[in-house]
Amino acid sequence: MAARTLGRGVGRLLGSLRGLSGQPARPPCGVSAPRRAASGPSGSAPAVAAAAAQPGSYPALSAQAAREPAAFWGPLARDTLVWDTPYHTVWDCDFSTGKIGWFLGGQLNVSVNCLDQHVRKSPESVALIWERDEPGTEVRITYRELLETTCRLANTLKRHGVHRGDRVAIYMPVSPLAVAAMLACARIGAVHTVIFAGFSAESLAGRINDAKCKVVITFNQGLRGGRVVELKKIVDEAVKHCPTVQHVLVAHRTDNKVHMGDLDVPLEQEMAKEDPVCAPESMGSEDMLFMLYTSGSTGMPKGIVHTQAGYLLYAALTHKPGDIFGCVADIGWITGHSYVVYGPLCNGATSVLFESTPVYPNAGRYWETVERLKINQFYGAPTAVRLLLKYGDAWVKKYDRSSLRTLGSVGEPINCEAWEWLHRVVGDSRCTLVDTWWQTETGGICIAPRPSEEGAEILPAMAMRPFFGIVPVLMDEKGSVVEGSNVSGALCISQAWPGMARTIYGDHQRFVDAYFKAYPGYYFTGDGAYRTEGGYYQITGRMDDVINISGHRLGTAEIEDAIADHPAVPESAVIGYPHDIKGEAAFAFIVVKDSAGDSDVVVQELKSMVATKIAKYAVPDEILVVKRLPKTRSGKVMRRLLRKIITSEAQELGDTTTLEDPSIIAEILSVYQKCKDKQAAAK
Repeated sequence: MAARTLGRGVGRLLGSLRGLSGQPARPPCGVSAPRRAASGPSGSAPAVAAAAAQPGSYPALSAQAAREPAAFWGPLARDTLVWDTPYHTVWDCDFSTGKIGWFLGGQLNVSVNCLDQHVRKSPESVALIWERDEPGTEVRITYRELLETTCRLANTLKRHGVHRGDRVAIYMPVSPLAVAAMLACARIGAVHTVIFAGFSAESLAGRINDAKCKVVITFNQGLRGGRVVELKKIVDEAVKHCPTVQHVLVAHRTDNKVHMGDLDVPLEQEMAKEDPVCAPESMGSEDMLFMLYTSGSTGMPKGIVHTQAGYLLYAALTHKPGDIFGCVADIGWITGHSYVVYGPLCNGATSVLFESTPVYPNAGRYWETVERLKINQFYGAPTAVRLLLKYGDAWVKKYDRSSLRTLGSVGEPINCEAWEWLHRVVGDSRCTLVDTWWQTETGGICIAPRPSEEGAEILPAMAMRPFFGIVPVLMDEKGSVVEGSNVSGALCISQAWPGMARTIYGDHQRFVDAYFKAYPGYYFTGDGAYRTEGGYYQITGRMDDVINISGHRLGTAEIEDAIADHPAVPESAVIGYPHDIKGEAAFAFIVVKDSAGDSDVVVQELKSMVATKIAKYAVPDEILVVKRLPKTRSGKVMRRLLRKIITSEAQELGDTTTLEDPSIIAEILSVYQKCKDKQAAAK
């Protein structure tokens, strides 16, 4: 494909896809960080930015957002976003029915807000820096180039039958073309669902079918950590079971040829034929922008729906603009959506796309990238921090990190040791470090140390302060609000905010049951929290059967469902337990039929099945064969007791009166101890 045919910029962008393809529960921490001035609020809109810079304004703004949501959010939406038609109603929300509506009557296009408005002002400003797998091969993409690429891809989608409201699956690793694919869908009013490019064919097919996707966009192969990932082969296997898929658009990350079947379309060749201009579709504020699948406690992933205006506004306001914003998350997760794509691009920032891993080609990769790209804000997962901490300080100190001003953690609660290391070693004790709490369902950051009053303290490993318009409450087991300080409870939010999810695709009742039923009148986060003497919030972890493995939320029921497909395993129970690197890991207790033969073989088969049906990261670290599971008289497995056993809390089991047979505890403890002794002897 000639660069000349596509236009210089877009041809260079697509050509860069190839190139080097052949190359390889926590109480607060006891220590307080130094008090330092905020390096600005996390909001970018003039109203938030100007007001939050004034001493004493954080409490005033928070109070206004809680007391007068329409007066707070209305002007922000008007001034921050580019509208085709102004809205007539700021909000219309009812938690009892799960009805969430913001900026009703308004019409806009998200891609115009992320691209066209910046191209008009500064077309050659850099939108994306693609940090490819091989160090030192980064590619810079301007806003003009990204707009042209987006328009060509949008026209390609239209030519292949994609219309307003149709769903498009994007199964691609972090890359400019993946960002263009998301924005192309937004431009024509199609709904994208980005599916993490580490999911198996079965997981991919399940999500495509639930969303009824008409088109899948993928690469021939991916590159990560020096390894080739056979993306197209996985898609080929998946779409055999996806009757709604009419076309698979295949881009090329490597020069290697892959099988092209009847559904397959060579994406770059088709884009070369299209016009670099595509008229944007004017979308209603509450039209669907994207859906993103997240794990639920029932085992069936749920398609969380986000809409146009409210989501974009919230992502933009909670993104902290900087010269170079380095969020190293994958676009297959909400962090990548909000803080790699939509937030930074709406704000006209330069966003880094990180294709590689923290340890490729060595443990200095993040910090070498910071030095070379002069990254100002670095936003990553505690899992990666804990991993890099074990490699020592030398890999960090080898590189110049003076460009850094803000460090952030996302995806799971960060432990004190990792926080202190990130602050002291990576940030040289001079960078603002923010531990952020939020979820796929919340759309953007809800609790974080910044914004705040100027010079306000930041406490280690604590999210601390709710963002404007977020009104957290703690609830007890009886459903009553817990007042005061030094208290714990279920974390709920009492008032709607623009960025929150609107429904679960195709199942609004499940949405209501999951988030609004446990505590009527409140949004239930599923997390527990602790409120300190100073009124700050610390997240203590999940309260349901969802575990957080390296920042990936995964329902234990999903793993149990995969295990249940093995004919030799009639029963299983999966729980999460603390892990030094991953934060949490999965531990599976299984009952094996007497006729099964060698249980070690069964265990290996189960690990392979879970990797195939879900993803490799979902494979339990431990699988223990037991004779039976601890059950109540009504037949419910008491996972709480299993968790106590493997976290060395078997002396504090609590109430076991509902156990059908209390002797089972000693039985499982004995098997677990024998397993530990065997592992110790093998080391």
